[in-house]
Formats: sequence, C-alpha cells, structure tokens
Amino acid sequence: MLIIDDEPQIRRVVRHALADIAERVIEAPNGRDGIDAAAAQRPDLVVLDLGLPDMPGTAVCHEIRQWSTVPIIVLSARHSDQEKVALLDAGADDYITKPFNPSELQARVRAQLRRAALSGAQPPAQVITVGEVTIDLAKPMLKKNGEPVHLTKTEWELLRALLRNAGRTLTHQQLFREVWGNSYGDAQQYLRVHIRSLRRKIEADPVRPALILTEPGVGYRFEHEQ
Repeated sequence: MLIIDDEPQIRRVVRHALADIAERVIEAPNGRDGIDAAAAQRPDLVVLDLGLPDMPGTAVCHEIRQWSTVPIIVLSARHSDQEKVALLDAGADDYITKPFNPSELQARVRAQLRRAALSGAQPPAQVITVGEVTIDLAKPMLKKNGEPVHLTKTEWELLRALLRNAGRTLTHQQLFREVWGNSYGDAQQYLRVHIRSLRRKIEADPVRPALILTEPGVGYRFEHEQ
C-alpha cells in the first residue's frame, strides 16, 4: 500500500493502522513522488492527503486514475462538500476527514480492498443477500423477508449502480449519469425522491437506513458487508 502525505506524523499513524492489513507499506512525502511510486510499485491501495506541498491532491488522484484502477482513499482536513465532490469526481473511491480514528481508516481500507477483489472476480455475483433482503440481478427480482418486492425500472437502475459500486460513495452527478444518462434536471431532487422510495422497499427501518447511506451534500453509498 502507498501513503502519500507530507506530514511524517500522519504517515506514521496511517502506517501503524495498516500494519495488520498490508504486507508492505510505501511512503511518499509529495505528489510527484507519490505518482512515481504508484506507477513503479503498483500498490493495492493508495491513501492520499489532499493538501500536498507540490501539487493538489485532486491532481494526483486524477493522474493516477488515468492509468490505474487502484482504490484511492483521500485524507482531508477540509470539510467542504464541494471539495469532497471534486475529489470523488477526480476518481477517489472514498475520503476521511482529519482528525480521523485509525479504526475507521482500517474499516474503510478493508471495504475498498474487498470491493476491488470482487470487481475483479469472474463471474460477478448475480444473487446478493443482505440481511432479510435477497436481490437477483439476473431475473431481476427482489425479496424482503421472503416476499417479492416490486421495483420500478428506475429503482432497478439505481440499485444496480449502487451495487456495482458497493462501499464507494457516488456523487449525485455520478449516479444521475448512471441512471438517466445525458438527461438534464436537478440531480439531487431526482435522486432524493427515488432513494426515499427504494429505502421504503428494502430497508428494515427506512428512517435509519443501514444499506443505502447518505453522504450529506455529496451523494450515496451502498453498504454491503461481504
């Protein structure tokens, strides 16, 4: 795994957090060295600081994403929704704001490694069971507590997009493009209506969703522990 951060103390905390997960941890103190290390070493995952001394973290993310699908988790001391959306649009898979809990970082890293492994598996799973919900993507069919649940065409497209990216936050615009293609409209408003309907059908408690999680001001994520 690769840590790109200019603060030695942060690199040390991240390195210790990854000790039980990674066989090898590489460190880079700036963006250019990080890009070179990512190209030469081909790490399984990149932990990237957003504020680097030589170039913006979003630029590093965008450049790596041009030639690699490696999971990228961004560490950021910034809390702006616009910046979170920008880095996800640049190709990041997840983000954690500083200060962060090492246990949370470990959980996010495991989720991304699991997602990367599943995305490379052949053939992809067609039947997914999460709690009391069973989703058959081939038929398609959804059952909750053993009873069939009807989904509209749009709800199926939305669910498929979320499942394809399980564990990853998709921005409103990313989801909007996945489901409605080049259609024009208010992405947040469209999604709010359909997500609410989808939650009513699949969540045990739609008011406190456990499957389709909201990243306020950013987008949505399907949380599915394998």
